[in-house]
Amino acid sequence: MQEGISGKVANIFINSKLTILLMVALMAIGIYSSFLIPREEEPQIIVPMADVLVGYPGASPTEIESRVVKPLEKIISNIKGVQHVHSIAMSGQSMMIVQFYVGENTEDSYIKLYDELMRHQGMFPPGVTQPLVKTRSIDDVPMLGLTFWSENYDDFQIRQIAEEVTSEIKKVKDVSITKVIGGRNRQLKIVLDKDKMAENGVDALSIMQLIQANNSSSQSGSFVKGDQEFLITTGKFLTSAEDVNNLVSRSL
Repeated sequence: MQEGISGKVANIFINSKLTILLMVALMAIGIYSSFLIPREEEPQIIVPMADVLVGYPGASPTEIESRVVKPLEKIISNIKGVQHVHSIAMSGQSMMIVQFYVGENTEDSYIKLYDELMRHQGMFPPGVTQPLVKTRSIDDVPMLGLTFWSENYDDFQIRQIAEEVTSEIKKVKDVSITKVIGGRNRQLKIVLDKDKMAENGVDALSIMQLIQANNSSSQSGSFVKGDQEFLITTGKFLTSAEDVNNLVSRSL
C-alpha cells in the first residue's frame, strides 16, 4: 500500500524518539503560559445597552406597535454599531432594549442613539411622549431573587410584606438597587353615579380633574419670624376613601 504525505509524516513521529520529548516540552510550555495569562474572576466586558421608553396614553398595544415601535425599530437599527433591538408593546407605552456590539465605546454609542432619536422626534403622531433613554450596564443583573407566597395572605398583603423586607435589604452595605415585582398596590376604586352627574351637569373628566387637583401638595413660600424661617405648604394628599367621597360630594 502506497502511503500519502500524511502517512509519511505520521510514521516519522511514531518512530522518532523525539516525539515524547516534544510532547513533554509542549506540556511544559502550556503550563508555564497559563501562569502568564492574566485572569479575572469577573472580567469586564463592554456591551453598551439602553432602554428606550415611549409613552402613548390611551393607545392599545396594536396601535403602539404599528405607529411607534416599528418606525422606531427601523431608525434605531440603522445606527452604526447597533447589534440587536428588542421591543415590547404594552397598553399606553412601549419599551425597546437596544444592544450595541461588544467593545463599542459606551459614551459614543449613547450619544449616537440620543442624537438619532432627537432628529426624528417629529415623526410620531400627536399624543406620543418624547422618548426617554435609560442606560444599562452589563453588571445590571439581579444577584438575588426572593419569592413570597402564602395561603393566608392576599396579593396586597404579600406586597406590603415584600416592601418591608425591601426596606431592610436597602440598609445592607453595598446594595445598589432593589425592586418589588408583582403583588397589588394600594388602590381606590371610584364608582360614579350617572343620574346625580346628569342632575348637576358634570362629566367624568371634570370629576377626574377635580380629584387630581386636590390630591397634591406643594411649597407655597415661606416667612421669617424670630430669626427662623418657616416653610408654607398648601394642599394635601387624599389618604382615604372618605376624603375622596367628601371631595366629590361637595362638588356635586
